Amino acid sequence: MNDDSHVYKKVDLVGSSTESIEGAVSNAVERASKTLNNLNWFEIVQVRGHIEDGKVAHYQVELKVGFRLD
Repeated sequence: MNDDSHVYKKVDLVGSSTESIEGAVSNAVERASKTLNNLNWFEIVQVRGHIEDGKVAHYQVELKVGFRLD
């Protein structure tokens, strides 16, 4: 195998935040980085939320995160 080639793995995550979609993504990535090495990219698959009393109470984002295998 060429030294310049890499193999990546994808995992599905769901992040949540009471503040924003960006916050939900950041929470998921930051938490995943504590147990997964070599995180390289993410792809948002789905965005949803929870409504309380006519207002957005919670954002939830499903993402795929890619990381390079050692």
